[in-house]
Amino acid sequence: MMTSGTLSGPLRRKLLFRSFFLQGSWNFEQMQGLGALFVLSPLLRNLYQGEELHQACARHLSYFNTHPFIAPLILSGVAQLEINSADAEGVGEYRQLLMAPCAAMGDAFFWGGVRPFAAVLAMFFALHGSLLAPIVLLVVFNVPHLLVRIVGFAKGFALGEEVVDFLARCRLPDLAIRLKQGTLILLGILCAGLTYSTLSVAGLSPDLGWFIVPSVFVLGGLARQRLSPLLLTLLLVAVILALPGFY
Repeated sequence: MMTSGTLSGPLRRKLLFRSFFLQGSWNFEQMQGLGALFVLSPLLRNLYQGEELHQACARHLSYFNTHPFIAPLILSGVAQLEINSADAEGVGEYRQLLMAPCAAMGDAFFWGGVRPFAAVLAMFFALHGSLLAPIVLLVVFNVPHLLVRIVGFAKGFALGEEVVDFLARCRLPDLAIRLKQGTLILLGILCAGLTYSTLSVAGLSPDLGWFIVPSVFVLGGLARQRLSPLLLTLLLVAVILALPGFY
């Protein structure tokens, strides 16, 4: 199955496919450790036998916890180190050093960046009653994460220990900030359009929308004075209900 430090195509695809089930089993002691072993077990069975196989499985059953979309990059690098007969301590350090930074970058990029951006983009279609809304949400969110999984898996095998430089060049934290900024811009446009259409449907003058921005600043200032959020909400509702023509 393996020659000169390389992995056959079928076995490589098997590991990639298994990486989608990394989170199929969790526990409080090893977190994703059992999932990591599940991903690597076909490779380990080809590399080791008998007691060596037991030791390798126990080694990879240790604590592992990172972002699931970037995990294939780490695990493919681990697989390459195993193929190259790296010492057990070095393989363990490789896992430990990468999983925390990858978890932080993945959380910021996917949970804090891509997911809100996809949701707000889909809302533009949803507010117009378009059936494309769920499709847009799924495509905008899933295409990036599938690319990161597949490309990361390939890069882990190709780069091994040098994958740290590759991660730095990707600049995921910067991309996460740009996505968050884009999400805020889209959300502002969405709120403005929604406010205008709501005022028009309610028979109110769209000019009332000009009072929204000052109101936001006023409410923000009151919130900074540690006024109760519940009290502010009730105050805002009372003002809206008092608007002429609301009913």
